[in-house]
Amino acid sequence: MNYVIFTVKVIKNSGQSFFSDGTSLTELTVQLPQVRKNNSKVILQVSIWGKLSYDVAKYYQPDDYIIIEGYISIKNIDTDRFVNSLNKQVEISVFKLYPLFLKS
Repeated sequence: MNYVIFTVKVIKNSGQSFFSDGTSLTELTVQLPQVRKNNSKVILQVSIWGKLSYDVAKYYQPDDYIIIEGYISIKNIDTDRFVNSLNKQVEISVFKLYPLFLKS
């Protein structure tokens, strides 16, 4: 239904966090590479849960290219009552991740 596969460039690795039950979460800010003349940048938030998050936090750095598979969702970043379409952010919960071009 909302399953996606993207090739993305890692912009920022926000680090790893842990919940009280021991579940780990790593969040990445990524960009879709584009070869259009208008050079519009598509920035996405990526969440990686569980055992895969340990590897992501350890091995992936900014400027690495990776292939991600996961479920896409849209969340509001505006807390006002009136929701504007410009105040939404795309987030992807990743279930599979493959290295494509690594900087290191």
